[in-house]
Amino acid sequence: MINGQRILDMHAHTNAPPELYAYKSGLLSSRGYHGKGTPGVSDERLEEATQRGLKIMDSVGTDMQFLSPRPFQLMHSEKPASIVHWWNEANNDIIGRIVKSHPDRYAGICGLPHISGEKDSSHVVPELERTVKDLGFIGAMINPDPGEGGEATPSLDDEYWYPLYESMVELNVPALIHSAACMDPRESYSAHFITTESQVVLNLIKRESKVFKDFPDLRIIVAHGGGSVPYQIGRWRAARFNQMKGDPNLSDFDTALKQLYYDAVLYNKESLELLFKLVGTDRTMFGTENPGSGTATDPGDGHQMDDLAPVINSIEWLTDQDRKNIFEDTQKKVFPLLKA
Repeated sequence: MINGQRILDMHAHTNAPPELYAYKSGLLSSRGYHGKGTPGVSDERLEEATQRGLKIMDSVGTDMQFLSPRPFQLMHSEKPASIVHWWNEANNDIIGRIVKSHPDRYAGICGLPHISGEKDSSHVVPELERTVKDLGFIGAMINPDPGEGGEATPSLDDEYWYPLYESMVELNVPALIHSAACMDPRESYSAHFITTESQVVLNLIKRESKVFKDFPDLRIIVAHGGGSVPYQIGRWRAARFNQMKGDPNLSDFDTALKQLYYDAVLYNKESLELLFKLVGTDRTMFGTENPGSGTATDPGDGHQMDDLAPVINSIEWLTDQDRKNIFEDTQKKVFPLLKA
């Protein structure tokens, strides 16, 4: 809590002991030949790792984090499919244990066992249902590129994704769009995140997309402030204006952007201001991915870059309600299963 304002960080990833990743190594080395097995993470070891995360949260005034698996670890492009399922289940089970131990500090966002080359997204629905119904999770994380830079998967406006969308609406949970690993040596995984998330925004709100007509209650959050879209908005506005000449019922690009939600994982004041001005604070929610890619100290002012609450609070034109939207209210609206 900062200045009496509760802080809900909706973008954070698992801080687990190395035993979990040793289990992953075993799955990869055997390719599942020896069966599913178990990670063997004791309650004591898990609590040690959890306390490290809580210490970070306390140091920056965060009241609660929504935990999801570390995306680049999810090995969606690996074969056989069984080890992808087992590994995602193990990650979700670890998060479930953390949430059960500290329900006032953590909420669960499930990773999904995406497999490239499947006929549709129905193969991930059982894990979504398990984590929401059995573990009490409040949302899901979607990787739009399970092939991780290799085998292509249909874009998120394609009916390939409809079984997952149907389940999300039925369960009343949103999804955080977050890319994972990238096997293309020409592109870093961080760059792949931004490229993929930009494509998601453009595909979901393009003129031909029927997703929000077919699923008016669907809630999609795009990580990292919508990728590059806000920065390149002039280009997309121009394209949309030309389309509107032949389709008077088509909304402008700025209006279409507000069909989605966005997190504030951007790490600098200028980009945050642009995002808030373009999509509104009622479509944006606080997130840090702390610890993660932004965990670095700016040598200029000594500020920890992913300590974002002071950065947001330094934006002079934000009203008290704007700040409440960003830090708490939008999260409660988008995640109705949250018990905060």
